[in-house]
Amino acid sequence: MLIINEQQIQKLYNMADAIQDITAILTAKQQGKINNPHRTVLDFPERQASSLYMPSADLVGDIAGVKVVTIFPENPAQGKPTTQGMILLSDATNGEHVALMTASYLTRLRTGALSAIATERLARTDSCVLTVIGTGAMAFEQVLGVLEVRAIERIILVNRTPEKAEAFGEKLKAFGVEIPYEVETDVQKAVKQADILCCATRSDNPVFDGRDLKPGTHINGVGSYLPSMREVDELTVERADKIIADDLVGVKDEAGELIHCAESGDWSFDNMYAELGDLAVGEKAGRESAEEITFFKSVGAAYFDLAVAKGVFAKAKASDSGIEVEM
Repeated sequence: MLIINEQQIQKLYNMADAIQDITAILTAKQQGKINNPHRTVLDFPERQASSLYMPSADLVGDIAGVKVVTIFPENPAQGKPTTQGMILLSDATNGEHVALMTASYLTRLRTGALSAIATERLARTDSCVLTVIGTGAMAFEQVLGVLEVRAIERIILVNRTPEKAEAFGEKLKAFGVEIPYEVETDVQKAVKQADILCCATRSDNPVFDGRDLKPGTHINGVGSYLPSMREVDELTVERADKIIADDLVGVKDEAGELIHCAESGDWSFDNMYAELGDLAVGEKAGRESAEEITFFKSVGAAYFDLAVAKGVFAKAKASDSGIEVEM
């Protein structure tokens, strides 16, 4: 078995790689080549924490994987990361476990790649202002994903703690992002300026007012992943001309803002426009007018993790990276 750690993965595998591999697996899923059982979530309410178990299999590539990821929001106060995870890959021809790799970076990266694919197909081509609400760990790859597909000229950062937003901006600079950023404490002002809006919070309440969205805005919502969470308000759902899910089964079970709207009776999952895979293979159109408001909702699915893990494993073998151990 090949053991691959976080640092090795970051050297081997980047956003462009993830976009390519996620696009490929979206196509495979549309063709019925992916087995993706629903994930199991164990909640720890006293800590507002969760542990997720996510299996999947590539029926053509003969490889299976399972990701175990824990999300403990109180961890930073103890000097530990909020999200921690591992991915185990197995050969589906003989059951041999072939690789074990850390999953925190890959989880962020595949989520950023999903938003990149959605943004490429749904955001206006002339989009130049990116507003980010929530500047925790997940948001970094959201920015990198958008920058892969749109010529952003200005980044607006919003966080409940402005100092954290400032630190996030400096992290972008240190990474080599030369686009100017600004920290904005007025959410309304930040949203009104956005061509693309990325929300990456774990909020139980909407983080912006749908009335402030200008026509033509594209929204990526990736932070909420439980029925109790709601980053986006009902008005945004009502105003959206197209709502796209990364995985419809997961979104129906876990996207709190959409579940809330469906339960209120003013909206139905029948109003969903498409899954991202429908857009990726061209079965559904992306943006069709400059005025459309589009909303991409992502809760994640195991086959996205399988896609990036397969990519890392191939690169690790080709470059003789990782540590080989006997099992």
